[in-house]
Amino acid sequence: MLDESRNQNKEKKIYKVIMILLVGLAAISGARKDLNQLLSLANDVHSFTDKWFGGILPTAQARTVSTVETCSLTDKAKTSTTASADEFRWSGRVSQGKAIEIKGISGDISAEPASGDEIEVVANKSARRSDPDAVKVQFVEHSGGVTICAIYPSEDPGQVNTCESGTGSGRNSGTIGVRNNDVRVDFRVRVPAGVTFVGRTINGEIKVASLSSNVFTHTVNGSISISTSGYAEAKTVNGEILVSVGNGNWPKTLEFKTVNGGITLDLPANLSTQVTADTFNGEISSDFPISSLETMTRKHLSGKIGGGGRELILKTLNGSISLRRAG
Repeated sequence: MLDESRNQNKEKKIYKVIMILLVGLAAISGARKDLNQLLSLANDVHSFTDKWFGGILPTAQARTVSTVETCSLTDKAKTSTTASADEFRWSGRVSQGKAIEIKGISGDISAEPASGDEIEVVANKSARRSDPDAVKVQFVEHSGGVTICAIYPSEDPGQVNTCESGTGSGRNSGTIGVRNNDVRVDFRVRVPAGVTFVGRTINGEIKVASLSSNVFTHTVNGSISISTSGYAEAKTVNGEILVSVGNGNWPKTLEFKTVNGGITLDLPANLSTQVTADTFNGEISSDFPISSLETMTRKHLSGKIGGGGRELILKTLNGSISLRRAG
């Protein structure tokens, strides 16, 4: 109970510092309109970071892979797994339309096209002080595909971190009870065409190159770069976002959000979307003509590209936003 109280107090202090800095910047601007815009951005940041800060984040720096418990998979996901003290390898198949999801805490994630229909995942561990063998890499099969996680040891004997798909806090985020662990796990993934790629980490960059599928990425401390013939989504707190997508027919709202960094988005020339873009310290530019324009200033844009339709939302606190026409 004492540890939980200390953890909560630390998280509250982090949020208070962030909010004080944001409000301080707004006070300097002296404009109420900018303040309202800033508070909206701050709420987005708070909501996003809250999903990750379910426990104390590890003070990271490492690479690793460790032994993995063997799972029995269905015929749809034939698999093979090998592991050594510092490297983990997994290969298998999932049906098109399903996903390969990577969940790390500290370490970079990179993805590139596979040569065939088999997913390949390689994870490498390293550390300066902590024991890399204490961090495990595990995989689970579920209805949406396969999730592979870096599992850090918990110092709380009553809580064990597990590998589960999707976002979440605590056990699902893999951070509960993790303290003073500098192990780093770097993932390299080869993704077949038609298989969705999902990359989540906390302290690390995400790089996705030349995929033929949809991409969803989340980090806290790191930049994100994506190129895909599908559509994509990217969110970070400290880092720039560079994205090129080939498919403008996403089914729901797409979001690109950061706090400290610019956003550059290359989009298909025939795009139709309802776009909203906001920055506090930066400018907004667009290669696309904006029709049915609701508002457009150097720091805010709201209107339609093409015939409108599905939403596209871009927000940053410290950085510029650029919408570029591909080709």
